[in-house]
This record gives sequence, C-alpha cells and structure tokens, in this order.
Amino acid sequence: MKFLSLAKWISVSMLVCGMHAAALAQYPNKIVKIIVPFPPGAGADTTLRLFTPKFSEQTGQQFIVDNRAGAAGNIGAEAAARAPADGYNLLLMPASLPSSISLYKDLRYDLARDFAPIAMLATAPFVMAVNPSVPAKTVKEFIAYAKANPGKVNFASTGTGGINHLAGELFKSMAAVDIVHIAYKGTNTAVPDLVAGNVQLMFTSTVSSLPLVKAGKLRALAISSDKRSQAAPELPTVSESGLPGYESATWFALFTPTGTPHDIIVQLNSLVNKTAQVPEIRDALLRQGAEPEAMTPEQVSTYVKNEIVKWAKVVATAGVKME
Repeated sequence: MKFLSLAKWISVSMLVCGMHAAALAQYPNKIVKIIVPFPPGAGADTTLRLFTPKFSEQTGQQFIVDNRAGAAGNIGAEAAARAPADGYNLLLMPASLPSSISLYKDLRYDLARDFAPIAMLATAPFVMAVNPSVPAKTVKEFIAYAKANPGKVNFASTGTGGINHLAGELFKSMAAVDIVHIAYKGTNTAVPDLVAGNVQLMFTSTVSSLPLVKAGKLRALAISSDKRSQAAPELPTVSESGLPGYESATWFALFTPTGTPHDIIVQLNSLVNKTAQVPEIRDALLRQGAEPEAMTPEQVSTYVKNEIVKWAKVVATAGVKME
C-alpha cells in the first residue's frame, strides 16, 4: 500500500510538473498587463508604448499599458507589488523609484523584496546645460566659476526629489561647489527660465536642450552618462571632462513581482532585448533622447542596487526632504 501511494504521488507530481512546463512553453497565452506608475504621455509611458506593439506582434498576445499615476510613482509600484507573480503583471520601473526609498517614509512596498528584474528598456542621459551668460565652456571652467561665486549660481530641476534634481545634487557634492537648487513644476517652466538667465544651470534631457543649444540659446557643457550619447557624440561626458566618476541618467526597466517563474523572466528578457534592436525602435528611442541598453536580469539587479545606494548617499548629503 505504501508502494502504491508513493507511486501515485510520483505520478501526480510528474503530471503537475508537466502541466507547469506546458504552461511556461505556451507563455504568454493571455493579456499581459504592464503597470506604468506615471500618467499617459510621461517619458516612461511613451517609451514603453514604443515596445508594446512589437511585444504583441512577436508573441501573438496583447501587452497593455496600465497607467497608475500618483505619489511620484509609488502608487503604481505598490499595485504591482501586490499583483500575482505569474508573468502577466509587470512593472515599468523608472529611474526615480530607487531614490524613493530614501525620500519617502512608510512606503507600502519593498523594492528589493517585492520585485524581480527582467530587462532594461532604455537609458537617457542628461545634458549639463548652462545659460550663455555663464563664462564657462567646459565642466572644469564651470566648477572654477561656481567656486569663485559661492551661493550665487542657481540650478533648476523639474521638481524636488526628481532624478534631475538629484543629478544636480550629485554634481554639487562631487565638485564641492555651493550652487542653489531651484525647483520648478516641470520642464516647460524650468527650461524657459534657464534660457532667460533666471537660473544658470540645469541637467535636462537631450530633447528639451539640444535644439536650444543649436539655436545658441543654451550652451551644452557635457553629457551626464558614463558614455557619450549618440544624440550628441561631440559632447564629452561630465566624468571625462572634469569630474571623474560622475554619472547620472534616467532609465526605464521592466520588473515583475517576486516569485514569477524564472523561465518566464528569461523569455521576457529575450523579448525586450530583441525588440530594442529593431531599427524603427532604436530610431524612435534616439528621437526621444534615449538609447536601448541590453542587460541580463542579473545586470539589471546590480544596476538598480547601485542606484539605490548612490541616491541614498546623495539624499542624505543634500538633506533632501519631501513635503
């Protein structure tokens, strides 16, 4: 009887394993929902919507965008953390979420515990742009100018705690300069004030700055990423032009609730990296000032962990507080 019971148990186990393998082999076999923690039209939303039609085309299943805006992305992240870990509920994680850990108290999700990385969709550097009245044409010259004028140089951001605010604070800390942060409610108010000379510096997107640079209304000193940008290959990085080790950028990565089968994560990673190499996708990303960035899930994990540590130090050093 014991032998028969054991045999039956083995048979059932094999059947369950077989069904599980079949389900994975058929993935996806229904609609896949990707939560974007920002409203339609935001950078995260427009970037993802370049990919989703190709995802659907390649898999034969719909990949839909579910916008859950609010609380600087934390509402959407919380919703994704509570979703089933089945491969049909994903999160588009923007660069701002790793800094939320340090900026907000009592978050109702844990970035490290509740999510597993899938792939990086794209990264987008900032342009270190100054008003032409600033007598500096290089990063070294700007640092010298700021040190000669402590407390008199202002830098703009699109909002306190935002990634380009923290990019400015990182620069301030590493360069040991006394520059003053001025928070705006978005690019559409910050950039005009930079052009008008009401602020002197801003770390802003290539899309919002390069046309103004070409028109002579702004001066670009450098690119904020660790490598030169295809959008402006003539611009040196901040790191190579006066501040070694400096790096900041916005980015968009795909995550899933912890517990999602590894085979599904591998399938999705391949899908993202393959889609990012489609010429029309690459071209569209470049027009948005972004570039595809192929990574394994393990590389995404390391990258995001480093971001959490980096921005935690910046927030602490700058004393950034969210009201």
